[in-house]
Amino acid sequence: MKAAVCYTFGAPLVVEEVVLDPPQIGEVRIKLAATAICHSDIHTLHGEWSPFLPLVAGHESAGVVQEIGPGVTLVTPGDRVIVSLLRACGRCFFCVRGQSYLCEGDFALNREHRLHTTTGQPIIQGIFVGGFAEEVIVEQSQVLRIPDELPFDRAALLACGVITGVGSAVHVAAVAPGMTVVVIGAGGVGLNAIQGARLAGATWIIALDTLEHKLEIARQFGATHTLIAAQDDVRAAVLGLTDQRGADVVIISVGSTAAVEQGLKLARKGGTITLAGLPQWKARMPLQISEFAFGGQRLLGSHMGSSRLAVDVPWLIALYQQGRLKLDELITNRYALSDINAAIASTERGEALRNIIEF
Repeated sequence: MKAAVCYTFGAPLVVEEVVLDPPQIGEVRIKLAATAICHSDIHTLHGEWSPFLPLVAGHESAGVVQEIGPGVTLVTPGDRVIVSLLRACGRCFFCVRGQSYLCEGDFALNREHRLHTTTGQPIIQGIFVGGFAEEVIVEQSQVLRIPDELPFDRAALLACGVITGVGSAVHVAAVAPGMTVVVIGAGGVGLNAIQGARLAGATWIIALDTLEHKLEIARQFGATHTLIAAQDDVRAAVLGLTDQRGADVVIISVGSTAAVEQGLKLARKGGTITLAGLPQWKARMPLQISEFAFGGQRLLGSHMGSSRLAVDVPWLIALYQQGRLKLDELITNRYALSDINAAIASTERGEALRNIIEF
């Protein structure tokens, strides 16, 4: 099979033949039909999260189960599935408390490699999937069956970007009817945070981005107001829309410390700031602790929108089928695996919400 392998951080990927071993206990082999390109993949391919090479990135995927290992009970060969980075052992401290998205279970794939070069060199499956390849091996909890009528390219979006964005509003920030929500960043995760705020009943949804064309799209996804993030009067504009109080909830969907600093200034006393975007691994920022504490604000991390595949994905599929959740509109372009470097470059330039690799 073919995969797009990263041998040097920041360099073009090499599309070549690789070897995938059979699935072991609890593992599933999937022939992929579609993988979306997420900015987390780009961070990975630039070496910002891990120094280890070679690797295959890609983690928003969908396809068909080809083979199952011993002990697999959740899927059977022929099932149409999404493939996510989320693994859940069902037994650890976090899983038994309903926080499976923080699972600390021990999986063989944390230590062993199923993917190799044709000369036998191990290849890392980036972000637990390695979806820039024609096939993948993952732990069975990472896959979920999907309806026959759901196209693979739309299904792939549900593996990360959609659940992260919607979940950051619905689960993490707990947006409630009547609230005012600011979303910083109108990319793939940000647009889904806007959708989540709309689904949760927010009255005003204010989208911020540096690019006007993304703000136009944000309005299509449910933003009631839009602002250029770099303008000097952003805080004044948000205060003007909120009776000088600030937003109930601020969701930061971009991996930028400057965006976090801006978000802290836009939340009201007692408001919530939710971090849904991931910056470089060692990123730091100053915090004026006294003002934050006296203001009674909350700063929350959002790992995958606190989503649980078996609970949230069926709900989101139903919303999509009812016309209440936008997925088609998130897809900018589709590429063959051989053109993956062009697809990544387009994403890096900010030209795409989600580019899809089709196999």
